[in-house]
Amino acid sequence: MSTKAKPRQLVFMGVCGSGKTTVAGIVADRLGLTVAEADDFHSEHNVAKMVSGQPLTDEDRQPWLESIRNWMVDHAEKGEIGIITCSALKRSYRDILRECPAPVIFIHLDGERELISRRLAARSDHFMPPALLDSQLETLEPLGEDENGVVLEITNTPQQLADEIMDILGIKSPRHAHSSGLSSPRT
Repeated sequence: MSTKAKPRQLVFMGVCGSGKTTVAGIVADRLGLTVAEADDFHSEHNVAKMVSGQPLTDEDRQPWLESIRNWMVDHAEKGEIGIITCSALKRSYRDILRECPAPVIFIHLDGERELISRRLAARSDHFMPPALLDSQLETLEPLGEDENGVVLEITNTPQQLADEIMDILGIKSPRHAHSSGLSSPRT
């Protein structure tokens, strides 16, 4: 078994419409990496529930979260930095993701309901209806002091948020990011 430190796994979290995909995409582009969308890990059953306006239960989310965790484990075992978007609304959900053997850093994109609601109303390419925003906001549990991560307000542009994330993580260049495995915002 290797004693080499495993590269960080970055989880861009927040409610639907908070900008996870956009901001994660900018960070990934800067690092020459790709982004995994947690939405792609949902079962057909989960997608059908959300399309019909029904919130998912913890039981619905369990296998979905385990699949995401397994993706992160696979990247860590290959020595790769992983970047994934995932709502990760509850601490118990984040606990499942933290079962990954590599350090997991949560980047919580947070904002006012009105702003997020406007964003959701303007998009047409997502299966989750804007009506589920309130359910997600009610479910959302903020990062605990002992959770490795940062909370960023989404009032800045996606480019500004990406700049801030790069600064927080101490990333100067793609070469630096790959060789260091990324620094951690909280230790």
